[in-house]
Amino acid sequence: MIIDGTHKIHELVYKKLIIVMTAMAFFITAPAIILAEDVKHIEDNSFLVEEAFNQEPGVIQHIQSWMYIYNAKEWFYTFTQEWPAPGQLNQLSYSIPVSRIHVYGTAGTGLGDVQLNYRVQAYHGAFVSFAPRLSLLFPTGNYKRGLGSGSIGIQANLPLSIHLGPYFITHLNAGGTVTPNARFLKEWRETVRYTTLNFFFGGSIIWLAHKNFNLMLEGLCTSNEVPGNLRGIMREYSYYVNPGFRFAINHESGLQIVPGLSFPVGFGSARGDWGVYVYLSFEHEAWKPGPPPVK
Repeated sequence: MIIDGTHKIHELVYKKLIIVMTAMAFFITAPAIILAEDVKHIEDNSFLVEEAFNQEPGVIQHIQSWMYIYNAKEWFYTFTQEWPAPGQLNQLSYSIPVSRIHVYGTAGTGLGDVQLNYRVQAYHGAFVSFAPRLSLLFPTGNYKRGLGSGSIGIQANLPLSIHLGPYFITHLNAGGTVTPNARFLKEWRETVRYTTLNFFFGGSIIWLAHKNFNLMLEGLCTSNEVPGNLRGIMREYSYYVNPGFRFAINHESGLQIVPGLSFPVGFGSARGDWGVYVYLSFEHEAWKPGPPPVK
């Protein structure tokens, strides 16, 4: 990707701003870390990395995220809703994406491929949690505008969360998506079909600076199959580093609001991509869970 001089200056300023803001956040929250005696982490969704915590019985979550890539002038919005089914062991959710992207110099805005998810809380201990997910992707996005795959896809992810003492927790992801007969529009307006196999690997470290405030550093690697310049298919590798923070606003009614902000920077095939990621979650009790079964 070629970046002109103005973009290079903006990118340098942006990266320095990330460093300054992160340093300020660490200094500001240091007293809270020393004074906090009973630190309880926010069991919420991360930004680019999935956490291995299913919804508690009767509690549902509404999640919105919006990412803007400055140099590409593209944005990606997703609405996700998570439901216990009916307890914490099983969870159902769906994700509705809307984005604005450029394909062959033409900008397009529209609905992406809607995703239906099932996740099982295979293990939830004091220090380790594991919650495999299986998802079905529906071809609701227009592949000719680059908004979808044009075919039904299946995705799997293996989120693992590990507590590293009282103040840190890490989340690890490994997953992939297979899309039989995915459709692509070539530059000369020809539609081609390929069965694609994409992978992603992610990890994050979260500093539990306060029971209601977290500092986050995420890393994500994606390996996607795309059509080659002439014929056949090629694989692209993209890497993202995403520093950010989130905090919780707790209401007496039980409603928890979690806003978050981060600053993704891309490498590899995503070199030169940098932007801002905005996160907003609402979590509340939808029904009173029944008594636990008698053993």
